[in-house]
Amino acid sequence: MLLKKIHRYLIIYPPIKLRRAYNYVFYTLLFKLKNIEFSAMPDIIGPFKIINNGVIKFGTGIRFYSTFKSNPIGMTKVCSIYVAEKASLSISNSAGFSGVSIYCAEEIIIGENFYCGANVSIWDTDFHPISFESRRQNEDHLAKTKKIVIGDDVFIGANSIILKGVTIGDRSVIGAGSIVTKSVPSNQIWAGNPAKFIKTLDN
Repeated sequence: MLLKKIHRYLIIYPPIKLRRAYNYVFYTLLFKLKNIEFSAMPDIIGPFKIINNGVIKFGTGIRFYSTFKSNPIGMTKVCSIYVAEKASLSISNSAGFSGVSIYCAEEIIIGENFYCGANVSIWDTDFHPISFESRRQNEDHLAKTKKIVIGDDVFIGANSIILKGVTIGDRSVIGAGSIVTKSVPSNQIWAGNPAKFIKTLDN
């Protein structure tokens, strides 16, 4: 119990140099135990939950923030990642997350220079089958899954949900509070529930 309190204090409250030194040691050991590949240790502020039963690869310059001090926008959850057996999650260089939820049942690929608003969810599965009979039998393994691909320089606004089978092209923007059910071409703004085309970006 005392060790848990010490750990919680060290990941949330200490001066930045002490926090980074502690995080580097703690998460290096944790990532090695969980077979997580990383080019450089992510910058992690606050609680961070990660379960890896498949393959996880992190690039450089990745940030996971879960505290009000690190992002005062109003997060409703801590950063969490779950990768199922035989699934694969790849996050490239320079990606920032605040209170993100990533659930990878098949494959999720996130490109470089990815900006992600607070409380975004990225799920490549329906979690439960459509058939009520299958749900009664708790046959969650029958839930549909489909790969998600997010390109380079994409920005996803706060409280958005990216659902299975979606590809978001390079440099596109998803408006806050959107639910993305269809693929988004490059250089476009989409927003709404479900997300729809708003305008083309002149990059």
